[in-house]
Amino acid sequence: MRKVVTLKTALSYALALSLASGTALAAEASRAPAGTIDGAAVETLTLTNGQGVTAKILTYGATLQSLMAPGKDGQSMDVLLGYDDAKDYADHPNYFGVTVGRYANRIAGGKFSLDGKAYQLPVNDNDVNSLHGGGKGFDKQVWKVVSVKSGPTAKAVLALTSPDGDAGYPGKLDVTVTYTLDESGNLGIAFDAKTDKPTIVNMTNHAIFNLAGEGSPEGALGHVLTIPAKAFTPVDANLIPTGELKPVDGSVFDFRMPRRVADGIRDGRDQQIVYGRGYDHNWALDKGATRTPELAARLEDPVSGRVLEVLTTEPGVQFYAGNFLDGTLVGKGGHLYRMGDGIALEPQKFPDAPNKPSFLSARVDPGKPYHHQMIYRLSVKR
Repeated sequence: MRKVVTLKTALSYALALSLASGTALAAEASRAPAGTIDGAAVETLTLTNGQGVTAKILTYGATLQSLMAPGKDGQSMDVLLGYDDAKDYADHPNYFGVTVGRYANRIAGGKFSLDGKAYQLPVNDNDVNSLHGGGKGFDKQVWKVVSVKSGPTAKAVLALTSPDGDAGYPGKLDVTVTYTLDESGNLGIAFDAKTDKPTIVNMTNHAIFNLAGEGSPEGALGHVLTIPAKAFTPVDANLIPTGELKPVDGSVFDFRMPRRVADGIRDGRDQQIVYGRGYDHNWALDKGATRTPELAARLEDPVSGRVLEVLTTEPGVQFYAGNFLDGTLVGKGGHLYRMGDGIALEPQKFPDAPNKPSFLSARVDPGKPYHHQMIYRLSVKR
C-alpha cells in the first residue's frame, strides 16, 4: 500500500518539537528589490515555511514567479514555468504566473453589454477576442505593496486601482491580491475588488506547473490529473464557449478518475482537441460557486511524488496544457519551453460569461464586492 505523506504530517511532527523546545512555528515573509520596469521599481516578496515550500511574488503583475516544493526524495524544486529576471515578464509576456484581470480568459469579439450599454475591449487574441483583460491588463502593471508579514501564516498584500474606462471596462475598480503561505503547504491567493459602478470581474492566477521541476526534459504530459466535473464548456474554432454544457462521459475530457494528461491530448478524432491544439477548455465544476474553497483539480507527478491540489470558490477551472508554447521562449535557467512543458489550472467564472446568460454572471455592483479565494495545496505521495 502506497503511503501519502503530506506537509501537514510533517507539520505535526515539527509542532511537537517546537512545543517541546518552547519555540513557536512561523512562516517567514520578506521583500527585496527586483529592478525596474518602465521606470517603476519592482520588488520580490518571498514567503517561506519550515517544510521546504517557498513562494516568490513579483509586484509586476502580482506574479507568482516561483514555487519551491519538496518531492519524495526530500529535494525542493521550482515547479513553475517563468523567468529568472523580472524584466523578462514585461519584454516577453506569456502570462506565466501572473494575476489576470479584469476578466480572465476570453470574451468574444471583445464586446459585452451591461444595463443596455455596449462596451468594446481591446482585441488581443488573434485579432478576434479579448483575452485576460485585453491590452494592458493587470498582468502588465506594477502593483503597490500594502503589507508583508511573517507569522503562523506568512502574508503579502498587493493593491492596484483600475480607473473607470480602463481597457474599455466601466467603473473604477480597487483591487487587492493577498498571498498567504502556512506550515501545511497551503499557498492561498485571494482576489478582492470594489467598484463604483456596475462592471464585470473575473480574476485568477495563471501559474503553469511542471511538478517534475521546471525545465525537466520529460515535460508535464506524464502528470496524472483529476477534475471533479461531469461537464465542460465546448468551444468554437475561436475558442469561445458555445454556451453548451457537454457531459464528459465517454470522452477524452473525462478526468473524474485520475488519468495521464498524455492519454487524450493528441486525440484528433475529437474536434474539441483539434480546436484547442490539445486541452484548453473550461470544466464546469460539480460544486458550482461556493463561499469556501473546494477541490477543483488534483495534479500528481508519479516520479517525484509531488501533488498539487487546486481549490476555489469559483464554478469553473480552465485546464490549459501549454499547447501554444513553441520553443521560442527562453525561460528560467535558459530552458526552451515547448508544447506540454507545463500545465495551467485556472479557477474562474466561465469564459465569455458576460455574453452567455445561461452562465453564472460575472457582474459586480457598488456595495457588493467581488471575492475569489483559491488555494494551491502541496503534498508528497510516496
